[in-house]
Amino acid sequence: MKPRLLLSAKKISKTYKHPYPSNILKQISFDLHENESIAIVGPSGVGKSTLLHILGTLEKPSAGTLEIMGQSIFFPNAHLIRNRHIGFIFQNFNLLEEYSVLENVLLPAKIGGYPTGKNRPVFHQAEKLLEKVGLSSHKHHFAKLLSGGEKQRVCIARAFCNNPDVILADEPSGDLDQANSKMIHELLLNFTRNLNKGLMIVTHNMDLAKLCEKQYQLLEGHLTSI
Repeated sequence: MKPRLLLSAKKISKTYKHPYPSNILKQISFDLHENESIAIVGPSGVGKSTLLHILGTLEKPSAGTLEIMGQSIFFPNAHLIRNRHIGFIFQNFNLLEEYSVLENVLLPAKIGGYPTGKNRPVFHQAEKLLEKVGLSSHKHHFAKLLSGGEKQRVCIARAFCNNPDVILADEPSGDLDQANSKMIHELLLNFTRNLNKGLMIVTHNMDLAKLCEKQYQLLEGHLTSI
């Protein structure tokens, strides 16, 4: 059976006018299928995070089209597609520090309007995800008390909370030591393969990039296979 097409980008471009004219992305096209992992590498400042934000509907492209699960993305209603189909892992965690670990994991469900009470399916899903990332014993701890590696594991659990089809990860191990980086990489890739998701990572880490099925380089606005 042919794998499902989860995300399709066609001739995506992004131009900024301030503080000076800059064409940071130039007609970028590619597809992401289920059970597929893609890494995008490149030096700082070339637009990797910008591309990921566009794919996650957090930012609007200047030109080009984006389809997620066969649906064309039109702004400003893109957030409806995002919450249902996209799980995002941010470079700087974006956790609510005064909330518990479990509350942070449940945030996408709350934003999506799903009931999150103790007897609800999404609550049990969140608990199972925390068990898989090894943080069951920390579920009532405040996020501010966690280490960097623990916070990133919370981010992974949160990204999978709504059972999205696509996971987008921005430097998921950028500030972690080697041992924690290896653990985060394995968690992400295993989750993707076992749950039939599509994974896209932007990273400086070539060791992580090589674990993905496809690698691309972003340089001078162009995306090329490596």
